[in-house]
Amino acid sequence: MNKKTQFIHLGLKDYKEAWDFQENLFKETVDQKISNRKLPEADQIETKNYLIFCEHPHVYTLGKSGDENHLLANDAFLKEKKATFYKINRGGDITYHGPGQIVGYPILDLDHFFTDIHKYLRFLEEGVILTLKEYGIESGRVEGLTGVWLDGDDTAKARKICALGVKSSRWVTMHGFAFNVNTDLEYFNYIVPCGIQDKAVTSLQKELGHEIDIKEVEKKLKKNLAAVFEMELIQ
Repeated sequence: MNKKTQFIHLGLKDYKEAWDFQENLFKETVDQKISNRKLPEADQIETKNYLIFCEHPHVYTLGKSGDENHLLANDAFLKEKKATFYKINRGGDITYHGPGQIVGYPILDLDHFFTDIHKYLRFLEEGVILTLKEYGIESGRVEGLTGVWLDGDDTAKARKICALGVKSSRWVTMHGFAFNVNTDLEYFNYIVPCGIQDKAVTSLQKELGHEIDIKEVEKKLKKNLAAVFEMELIQ
C-alpha cells in the first residue's frame, strides 16, 4: 500500500481552475487503476495520492443532490457580492467558499488506506477536530450530519465550523472539506448552508474573538490529517 501523499498548495485559486486541476489528477488516478487491472501485478504502476489546500474567491457550489432553491440570491446580487455559482459533481447540498477559509481536496486512492467512505469522512472530520483542540476549542459531530460542529448536542447552540462534500469512483476521492478560519460569515446568509435551516455557521475567528494566522492553522491541520490517515506527506 502506498501512503505517500503529495501536498500541493494552490493559494487563492479560482474555483473552476481548482476543480479542473482536481479532475485531471482524479481521472489520471482512476485511469491508472483501470489500466492496472489489465496488467500482471509485476507490471502495474502504483497510483499516487494528493492533498490539496487552497482558498477561493467568493463562490457558492451546489452538490448533485442539492436543491437550487437553497441559493437565496439572484444573479444580479451575486454579481454585486462578487460571487460565482457552480453546480458540481460532489455529494451534499449548497455551501460557500471564500477567502479566510481552508479548502482541502484530498485525492486519495483509498485502496492504499481503507475502502470505507463513511470512515473516510469521519477521518477528515477528525483532522479538523484535533486542530480545533489545539486552539482550546472542543468540537465534534452531529448524528446523521456530516461536518464538524460546536455544541452539536445542543440544537439551540449547534453551529458548523467545517463542511464536507466528496465524490468517489473506484475508491478514488475528490472534493473534500471547507474549514472556516477567518471566513466572512455574512456570505452564508444568502444560502441555506448544506440544506440545514435550523443550525448556524461559525469560524475559528468568531469563536476566539480575533483574526487567526491561517498559515499556522494549515500547518496544524496538515499534520493532524497526516497522523489520522497515517500518510507520508511529500512537499
